Amino acid sequence: MESGGGSGNKTTGGLAGFFGAGGASYSHADLAGVPLTGMNPLSPYLNVDPRYLVQDTDEFILPTGANKTRGRFELAFFTIGGCCMTGAAFGAMNGLRLGLKETQNMSWSKPRNVQILNMVTRQGALWANTLGSLALLYSAFGVIIEKTRGAEDDLNTVAAGTMTGMLYKCTGLRGVARGGLAGLTLTSLYALYNNWEHMKGSLLQQSL
Repeated sequence: MESGGGSGNKTTGGLAGFFGAGGASYSHADLAGVPLTGMNPLSPYLNVDPRYLVQDTDEFILPTGANKTRGRFELAFFTIGGCCMTGAAFGAMNGLRLGLKETQNMSWSKPRNVQILNMVTRQGALWANTLGSLALLYSAFGVIIEKTRGAEDDLNTVAAGTMTGMLYKCTGLRGVARGGLAGLTLTSLYALYNNWEHMKGSLLQQSL
């Protein structure tokens, strides 16, 4: 019985040396501070120090002076392009509706199709130009305000939206006032929506 146990130990030792289990072993104290969330328990036959699995640094390497989030200048291209595409799609749908409404008394023929197509392209271009111009003004004001203040917060959003509305409707004092009020209202609602969860958490903490 003892010889069998000895041979079994020798075989186990040989296999352990072959698979690299003869390396360093770690006690429960060494493994106590290692987070294993989302991982299977480490096998004792893995010759890996579990402390090397802990990532306490950023996953990505950023250039010197770069921010972790995209600034307004980087987001300006996405904003302008997205608004142009949204305006074109909305204008095309509106043009189709208007074209069908204006030609409802006409039979399906080539003149009617051409008239509907003209209405679709005209409305699509109009709305794409309108939303693209608004996005361009908003992005330009946002970048200028951000560079001037040296900070990026919701105040920049509200100020850029207000100035965009004022400049877009600068046909008189009344138009400037209406445009500024519309821009202020829309950007304030947007800022409130972005900070809604934070405000709810603050109110809950104050109530407790």
